[in-house]
Amino acid sequence: MSAITISGDFGLAKPVDRSTSSPPVAQVAAEPAKEKKMEKTASVPAEPGTPFAETLANLGRAILPPLLGMVVLIGIWYIATMKGGSIPGPLQTWDAATTLFADPFYRNGPNDQGIGWNILSSLQRVGIGFGFAAVVGIPLGFILGRSAFLSAMINPIISLLRPVSPLAWLPIGLLVFKRADPAATYTIFICSIWPMIMNTAQGVQRVPQDYLNVARVLALSEWKVVTKILLPAVLPYILTGIRLSIGTAWLVIVAAEMLTGGVGIGFWVWDEWNNLKVEHIIIAIFVIGIVGLILEQSLIMLAKKLTKESS
Repeated sequence: MSAITISGDFGLAKPVDRSTSSPPVAQVAAEPAKEKKMEKTASVPAEPGTPFAETLANLGRAILPPLLGMVVLIGIWYIATMKGGSIPGPLQTWDAATTLFADPFYRNGPNDQGIGWNILSSLQRVGIGFGFAAVVGIPLGFILGRSAFLSAMINPIISLLRPVSPLAWLPIGLLVFKRADPAATYTIFICSIWPMIMNTAQGVQRVPQDYLNVARVLALSEWKVVTKILLPAVLPYILTGIRLSIGTAWLVIVAAEMLTGGVGIGFWVWDEWNNLKVEHIIIAIFVIGIVGLILEQSLIMLAKKLTKESS
């Protein structure tokens, strides 16, 4: 007897033969597996770019905009000087630069030296004055940040002296030291110390009071409070003050050397002006800017490294 049922009760038009219409159990069980496999294949994400391609793209995004900016600047310079005049164009300046940097460390006497020696002399003065400013300014900033009384006493003096032009201190340096080199170093010291004091003191004042309360409960000495609690928290402020100070110091040394003479990039610029070599002055402007940029970027990289290590 065949397995035929009448579907009158369910409203079907014809009988259903279950022996022929039902698929095999193995086939029914296999169909969902096929669907899952297809769904899994469709959901596989696209492969990401290779690390080399990503690195190349990041490098392009970092280098291309500044490069385009320099091209625009040189283009404007070329258009402005293409009809001649007293200011040399890019090609004339480039020819002078190739000749100048062919032997940057020549010496034909105390006042006739290559641009390399002049840059090193300026960096030496900046380093000495900046170093003295760091030795004095950073500890003084810690003291002012820790003592409200001393801060209230010293802040008016800082507010009075900080706006004074650094070159106004140069005659005082010449009067005291009787020599050009110490006077220029003294000027660098004066202009570099204010950002370090102010940023360090501000960083100390912004340390959470909970940290100091814990140190008081643990009866830590002042030295341990400074080295274990304050210094890691204030380090970003100190580095910001250092970065501002080094930029100001490099800015001031050029003007100070123009007034004091001797060997230095500022004196070299003034000497080239007396010789009416305007292309050399333009070269010096680019050199001063490049050296200042290298100093600033080096301090920024150092700040990132130190703050990452302290965190």
